[in-house]
Amino acid sequence: MTEGPVHGTWEPGPATRWEDGFLSGNGHHGALLFGAPDDERVVVTHHTLVRPNGSEHARPPRLAAELPALQDRLLAGELDAAERFTDGRPLQWVQPFHPAFQIRLRRPRAATSRYRRSVDFTTGVLHTECEEGRGQVFVSRADDVIVQHVQAADLVVSLDHRLPGAPHALMVGQSIVRAADGALLTLRVRYPDSDRRYTGITLIVPTGGRTALVPPGARVTGAQSVLLLTRVVRHTGELDTASHAEALRGLVPEPESDSEAESASDAYARLLDRHTPLHRAAYERVTLDLGADPAERALSGAELLQRPDSPALLERLFAAGRYHLLSASGLFPPRLTGLWTGDWDTAWSGAFTNDANVNLQTASAACAALPEVTAALASLISRQLPDWQDNAREIFGARGVVAPPHSDGESGLTYHFEREYPLHLWTAGADWLLKPLVDHDETRGEQDPRTARALAEVALFYEDFLTRTDADGHLVVVPSYSPENRPANASWGAINAAMDLSAARHALLTAAAYHPEKAEAWRALADRLPPHRINADGGLAEWAWPGLDDTYDHRHLSHLYGVWPLDEITPYDTPDLARAAHRALELRGSENDSAHGHLHHALVAARLRDGERVAHALGQVLKGDFFHASLMSAHYPNRSVYNADAAHTLPAVLVEMLVQSTPDRLVLLPAVPTSCPRGELRGVRTRFGAELDLTWSPTEATAVLRPTRTHRVELRTSSGAEPLELVAGEDHVIRLEAW
Repeated sequence: MTEGPVHGTWEPGPATRWEDGFLSGNGHHGALLFGAPDDERVVVTHHTLVRPNGSEHARPPRLAAELPALQDRLLAGELDAAERFTDGRPLQWVQPFHPAFQIRLRRPRAATSRYRRSVDFTTGVLHTECEEGRGQVFVSRADDVIVQHVQAADLVVSLDHRLPGAPHALMVGQSIVRAADGALLTLRVRYPDSDRRYTGITLIVPTGGRTALVPPGARVTGAQSVLLLTRVVRHTGELDTASHAEALRGLVPEPESDSEAESASDAYARLLDRHTPLHRAAYERVTLDLGADPAERALSGAELLQRPDSPALLERLFAAGRYHLLSASGLFPPRLTGLWTGDWDTAWSGAFTNDANVNLQTASAACAALPEVTAALASLISRQLPDWQDNAREIFGARGVVAPPHSDGESGLTYHFEREYPLHLWTAGADWLLKPLVDHDETRGEQDPRTARALAEVALFYEDFLTRTDADGHLVVVPSYSPENRPANASWGAINAAMDLSAARHALLTAAAYHPEKAEAWRALADRLPPHRINADGGLAEWAWPGLDDTYDHRHLSHLYGVWPLDEITPYDTPDLARAAHRALELRGSENDSAHGHLHHALVAARLRDGERVAHALGQVLKGDFFHASLMSAHYPNRSVYNADAAHTLPAVLVEMLVQSTPDRLVLLPAVPTSCPRGELRGVRTRFGAELDLTWSPTEATAVLRPTRTHRVELRTSSGAEPLELVAGEDHVIRLEAW
């Protein structure tokens, strides 16, 4: 494979829809580039931008005193008892994520002839080019600023808050002042009925030419090039912008003399040089080469999306998925829309949705070598842990923590629930959110104290919550909820959801591994949980409680949590349960064709060594028109509802079908679709502390392991199992003639 895959994408025409706009980000600020050459737009976003809607004052329901009576009624067979376990409030959404404003660049007489736009995944730079000039945009990891460099003979720059869905009652103020030879644009926005606000600041630095103030913007004519530096700040009360403006000016130092003046091009190059090593080092850690046709690799993204069976499409979506996931992760992990939106009316509030979406999007963080994503998730959890404690105390009367189903990033309190979605009953969320952090600790062989603390809090919750027993003496999870499904013959709040059993067992055993002084008690508690149940159809039951019937046609696969992301159910250790899990996967419908449902299905199928089912699930997404020309994805087929689930989850699927690991096991090529007969995956991390490169063809495969610690693991291939002795610092080569 002499010619590698493409690390970027391009289009021969402008993006007329913001959904097709190319994306850049540093995990704090985001930039979305679209628009015609004569009216180019960069939509500015920031992870902190959520619109007050009353939920900033919401609290979890105080239901702890009523919990014992609810448990009594459910255990007595009153299958709809949980419908009355509420404080009567209506459904309340978290504060919606929204864009800040758009930077508009107007060029007179610009045409679309010879137009090209592209994004370079290795640098995060967005490029546009037409007859009237060029432009570049990136979001700096070094300086936390949106950097634009524009070459145009005549350019008008303005900040425009008027984006789709923007509330009419927004209070907006703008100012424009001279700044050396350029200008400083300021946009101040106050939310209706709130003292919360945000302010955007853009510094315009031209090289040569003339700058005229043409409110609400500035016009630059005759310049060699123009540098724009932009930041947005969310705040309460008035903001003194002087320090922020000065910080932007500090990124372009004043010359001591005219002869020492730094041009806009030089300043741009210097800022890019500061940013690129930070971004490139992360992006290039893992690469996937499927030996695609060079002619297909040369196609634009939109053309490639019309070839859903092409290995070149999988290569590019893998690269784009890692690029977007990295770019969206920093202050927070990715939202439902990653870090971007061009519309104030974000579906489902653009929230951090913790019962599948955040979890799927961060699935590749450890294996695909993106500790930046894990760090962002760890930071969010650490900040919200006190709120999680409030959830446990107020709803369940327990110590420890319970994670919310939805979060806007500001609050970790549970208040989003209703009769049909009693998400306040869900107790498995903390374990699922902590799983990538545990995986990360395993890859590096060191336990993060923050993860250790959070796991201890989860175990404390189960100590207090798991007090009821069944006739056989097993602990009972009651009430129990399987997101976002219900038994066919009962209400949403039920007993012993398979996910809750797996999560409780995993959390207790993992907490025990992090806290040896508590290990005996927590392992004993885990041992008292009941086994999973196999239903009359031979499938793993979604509720391990006699009499609760499965509802098969649903987008979530919560009951298979023990297969993925956990290692509780495997074809190697628990073959009977694995067969039941596979039967449950066969029985599962796709309901409304959500992208996350199809890719969740693929991840479970990969763990169960079913390459055909992985290929089918991938095909549902690749052939369902889920991807925009930007290679960001949609929630539904036909590019309906901008959503990052497919874009960010697909790399995890491709890794899992090729390489899987636990702290004591390596599985090679478990579920490779026939559409990927050859390839090379480089740089993946294993949970036993080795970096791995894998090359395969129809007749042979080679894996090179670079272990960081001495360890014995079990190697699993289609030929069976054998021990593998690894020595820290010594490369280990595995050659397979059959796999």
